[in-house]
Amino acid sequence: MYTLSSKLKLFSIILVVVGAIGLTIGFVSAPSTIEEVKEMMAEHDAHGGGHGDTHATTDTHATDGHGTETHGKEDAHGGDAHYEHTLHQLQNKPWAALYVAAFFFFMIALGVLAFYAIQFASQAGWSPVLFRVMEAITAYLVPGGIILFVILALSGFHINHLFVWADPEVVAHDKLLQGKASWLNGGWFIFRAAFFLGGWMLYRHFAVKYSRKQDEDATGNKWYKKSFKIAAGFLVFFIYTESMASWDWIMSFDPHWFSTLFGWYVFASLFVSGITTIALITIYLKSKGYLEFVNNSHIHDLAKFMFGVSIFWTYLWFSQFMLIWYSNIPEEVTYFITRIEDYKLPFFGMLVMNFIFPLLVLMNSDYKRINWFVVMAGVIILCGHYVDVFNMVMPATVGESWFIGVTEISAVLLFLGLFLFVVFKALTKAPLLAKGNPYIEESKHFHY
Repeated sequence: MYTLSSKLKLFSIILVVVGAIGLTIGFVSAPSTIEEVKEMMAEHDAHGGGHGDTHATTDTHATDGHGTETHGKEDAHGGDAHYEHTLHQLQNKPWAALYVAAFFFFMIALGVLAFYAIQFASQAGWSPVLFRVMEAITAYLVPGGIILFVILALSGFHINHLFVWADPEVVAHDKLLQGKASWLNGGWFIFRAAFFLGGWMLYRHFAVKYSRKQDEDATGNKWYKKSFKIAAGFLVFFIYTESMASWDWIMSFDPHWFSTLFGWYVFASLFVSGITTIALITIYLKSKGYLEFVNNSHIHDLAKFMFGVSIFWTYLWFSQFMLIWYSNIPEEVTYFITRIEDYKLPFFGMLVMNFIFPLLVLMNSDYKRINWFVVMAGVIILCGHYVDVFNMVMPATVGESWFIGVTEISAVLLFLGLFLFVVFKALTKAPLLAKGNPYIEESKHFHY
């Protein structure tokens, strides 16, 4: 049995407290009037400015998080319209930072849940020694899902202003949003979110229950067969609901834009993030003397998945980006123009972290067996996919007013602390070896 150390417990609690304090400061310090925005911008200019000063004018068709649309050229420092636009963006900033971190850590748990189901549906023989780690990570689905649902409910009912389509005033003057109102409306949006989250949590509940039952069943594989059946059913449910959730929770930040690849793109991101987290936690536990039945071949296979899914993510990124960029249709290419102009560093930096770095580090088969190499690659991959979520959310909600500050860092610390506490607490609930699994001996003796 795993025992949660007092140091790790204290560390996670400190992260939560520090993150909560920082987020509170971010919400409190957000400007509430145009005059405060003018003072902030004057102070910003007096200190030499930042990345935003490289754009004297904007020439985009973009939507800020409050629903204000900008058309054509606008003086970057002139007129109350610009200050009001900036006010809405800065008021959105703490909400957007909270949302990015909440979604990122939730998608890790969701990615692990899908990977876990795939192991059962494919009757994989190499992975059962890792099942308890996967089950512990998916424990975060419940608290993480509840928090995400609350944020989505606040957004869907326009209590905050993250989603443009949730603002009745904007919809009243936007024919395109009126056409999508049957799908993008608060009540239906919240119902779908509850349905998606409920379905995923329900599968997780029964999967873990059957896994524990199989450990206690010395007479046969009754519970394993049930696990197999619900895993197969869940994967069908998951592939549909994950796509729709990605449309609702990410793509609808830019409701004038859509991509038929988007569901797969988000899936690749959450899948590789989940697998990477399995590898990192497994290596950590082994370093503490646990999981003695996990060998270098298991780590090697996890690293292969990290490498392979990173390449798959890159394929989807390139397919989505290049087709839209090359066709250069104004309604479509705007999505990437705003990111390249205002988010150049995170946009291209993400590509380095999510593709080039894993490609160079994990291509060699021998390196996949070296724990510190896998850890280094894993940390970069996770950071890269956080930036990926950041790039998907921030341009539509915060626009050119973005910067990595106390709010963004605090949100990550808050959810990282909660994630660590929930996952490692869940590890203490059952033995680290799923001894009743019919493939457990094959998994213990797995060698690549």
